[in-house]
Parts: sequence; C-alpha cells; structure tokens
Amino acid sequence: MSADAAPKDSGQDLATLAKGGRTNIAGFALRLLARIPFLFIAGRLYGPDLVGRFAIAVVVVELAALLATLGLKRGLAQALSKTDRPHAHVVWDAMAVAFVLSLIASAVLWAFPQIMYPKTAITGLDRYLPLIVVAVAWSDVSLAALAYRLNVKAAVTARAVVEPWTISIAAWVFSYFTTRDGLVLSYVASMTAALIASIVPFVRSYGLPRGWKPRLRELMALARANAPLAGADALEWGTRNVDRFILGVLFEPRIVGIYYMAQQVASLPQKLKTSFDPILGPVITKSLAIDDRAAIAAQVRQVAFWIIAAQGGLALMGSIPGEAVMGVVGPQFVAGTAALAFLLVAEVLASTGAVCESALVYTARHRNLMISAAMLGFQVVLSFALIFAMRGVGWPPNWQAAGPAVALMVSLALTSVIKARLLQHILRAPVSPLRWPLVWAACAAIVVGALFTWLPPSLEWAELLFGVPAIAGVYLFVLWKWAFGPDDRTLFRRKPAEQPTLPNQGGMTR
Repeated sequence: MSADAAPKDSGQDLATLAKGGRTNIAGFALRLLARIPFLFIAGRLYGPDLVGRFAIAVVVVELAALLATLGLKRGLAQALSKTDRPHAHVVWDAMAVAFVLSLIASAVLWAFPQIMYPKTAITGLDRYLPLIVVAVAWSDVSLAALAYRLNVKAAVTARAVVEPWTISIAAWVFSYFTTRDGLVLSYVASMTAALIASIVPFVRSYGLPRGWKPRLRELMALARANAPLAGADALEWGTRNVDRFILGVLFEPRIVGIYYMAQQVASLPQKLKTSFDPILGPVITKSLAIDDRAAIAAQVRQVAFWIIAAQGGLALMGSIPGEAVMGVVGPQFVAGTAALAFLLVAEVLASTGAVCESALVYTARHRNLMISAAMLGFQVVLSFALIFAMRGVGWPPNWQAAGPAVALMVSLALTSVIKARLLQHILRAPVSPLRWPLVWAACAAIVVGALFTWLPPSLEWAELLFGVPAIAGVYLFVLWKWAFGPDDRTLFRRKPAEQPTLPNQGGMTR
C-alpha cells in the first residue's frame, strides 16, 4: 500500500462508518419511538406478573436462536471475504446450518418447556413458543449476509421498524382476546414479520440457491471456525441477560417483570452499539486483509467515541428523571428506578469493551473468549453475593433485585478495561475513546437535570417534557463545542455523491 493511499483509504473507511452509522442511528431513533408504545402497553395492560413470565421465556428462546446462528452474525463476513465459491452458495450454507441447529434447539425446548417457565405452570400456548427460534436465527443470518454488501437499510427496516411496531400493535390487539398468551403471541408475530423483512432483501441480493449443494465437510469446517465467535456471542448475550435469569430463579415473576421493564428502557442505548456492528465488521475485516492495524485502532476509537457520547446522553436523560421515566410505563414499575440507573451507567461503561470486541473476535478470538467467560462468571458470582448479602440484612426484594444490575455495571467496566488493553497491545496503537469533555458535558447535564427533579410530584410531567430536552441540550452543546473534531462531525455530514466500495460479490476480495 502506497503512502498516499493510506489517507484515502482511511477517509473512505471513515465515510463508510459514518454513512452506516447515520442509517443505523436513524434506525435507532425509529426503534426508540416504536419500543416506547410496547413498554407502555405491556406495563399498563398486562402488568408486572405476566411481563416477568414473558421476560424469562424470551431470554431462553433468544439464547437458543443465538446458539443456532453459530457466530455467523459476525463470522459470515470473514467467511465471504476468504472464499472462492459463489457467495450465494456460502450464505445458503450458513442458512442451512442455522436451520438445522434451530430445529434441534426448538425440539429441546418443546420437550422441556420448564426451562422457559421455571416458576409457573405450563399452560395455553407456552409449549409452542420455541417454534419461533428458526425465524430469529434466519433473520440474523440473512441480515449479516446483507451487511457484508453494506446493505444496512434492511437491518434498520427489519429491526427498527417492522419488529418493534409489530410487537407493539400485536400486544395491544391481543390484549382484547387473551392477556394470558397475548405477549407470547405478539412476540411470535414480531419475529415472523422481522423474518419476512429480512429474507426478502436477502433473496433479492443473493438470489435463490440455484446449483447449490450443501457441502457437509465445509459446513463442519465453518462450524469449527465459528466456534469462538459463537462462544463470544453467547457470552456477550449471557452478560446482558443472565441477570434476568438469576432473578427468575430467586424471585417471583412480579419482581422479574419490574426489572425487565427497567432493562428494556436501559437496553435502548445498547442498540447504538449494535447499530454499528453491521458496518464495523466488514470495515475491520477489510483493514485486517491488508494488515493495517493503525486503521483498525482508528476505527475502534472513532466508533467507540460516537457510541459513548450518545449513550452518555441517553443515560443522563433516563436516570436523572428515573422515577418519572419508569412511572410512564406504570406506577408499579417505579420500584425499578434504582436498577434502571445502574443499567444505564453499565451501558456507557460497556461501550469501549463492546467495540474493542468487534476487532478482537478477528485478532484474538480465544483470548477474547476467555476474558468474556471469566467476566461472566465474575458477574454471576457477584450477583448472587449482592442479593444474598442484602437479603441477609433484611432489605426489601425490590432493593435486592438491583444487585444484578450493580454486578453487571462492575463487570462491564472491568471487561472494557481489560479488552481495551489487550487490543491496544495487539494493534500497537491506542484504542481508548475517552476524552475529558465527556466528563464536563455529563457534569453540566447533571446540574441542569437536578433542578428539574426538585419540582413537586404534581409537576412530574414537566420533568419529562422540559427536563429531558434541557439535559440533552446542555450535554450536546458541551460535546459539540469542546469534544467533537472534524472526524467526529463526519457522522453528521451527508455526502450523496460518496459511495463506499462494495466487496467483490463473486469470490475473494482483492
């Protein structure tokens, strides 16, 4: 690579990241608008007991779907970049793997439904929920294949428009017929709609598998190669969901339902990181192909800063008026305010490690896997320790339920430090996105937000209507003035004439 080519390639990579980021941030905004009605409907029409039961079942189904993808959400890009076979055959190999593993997972959960409902009886449509595993897995694989060709619009449509709006509308409609099975039915409807929205552009892009014959040997090789990626995905998922499962084992469904609602509000900022995954993976694999480690470090720093900046603002907007935010979902859920605050802070602390992992899964798969496994074990042990310690001193269940949120926050902070140091050592370049103006912006927003929290309870609506925009305004002003440089502002500049180079669709990338 020539010396004068490097800046050009770096600029193209930044433009690609910014373009994908703009599309996905728009999708995040759409997802946010669509998710709020679901939280309101589920909280007000179904109540914490049914929400808690639903939350435990979904956590098991989503784990099954994640394992069925076998790490292909992130590994498919690398498989496509290294193959000399037609790309359509490779992606249909991946779909075949996901289909077979989904059937196995569905059969296990059908035979042992108590895994999904550990503290309640199996009735109604409970046993049929695992049939949706294949839809979730196929949607994930097809969107990963589209992301390789830099088609992020499909992911935005499926995940940010079709899925959340379907579950919101369906939950409202089914509440008139069956509150017992309404949430399960709405989840099945949303996953089915998301699959349709994913598979249609997938077939348009790659076509039907004409002349394709599954290669069992290559499928097994693909499974072995993706084992570390599948493990990393499962561990990352476990980090975000094991707290809910622990609560399901130790507490009644009502407590789980309250925590789940706090978790759903707090997980909205997390979608910002996952919004960059479809575009960050292909850009990193491209830089790895030419061994440009400095470019990878720059990409990680840039994306991590964008995510931390956005997640920090969302955390402040959600945690400072936390009681008012949870009160919108329903008065019974205000008890989850403490958990909400810890979970929102956890998302900010997790950003650096999550983005570093996007590079580590390609540069240090096994070490990344061992770190994730160790930190998940630490999180589980700390969760139980905090719950039993609070139970021992007689604290109420709602306070005890915040223990896993604290454990998650501590675990994610340590994971970010460890993974950032490892990636920095591998790339021999700094990867930390932290800047002092982030602290200044947070302090200014806290001061402004605190003023609105002093309003009397009768004016809680003003805390949300005026306080949240004020917090956001002050925070963004400080960041834009003192933290954002020319590269950072690329995210907000549209360049219609600028088209990123697509990967070679027929074989290996040159």
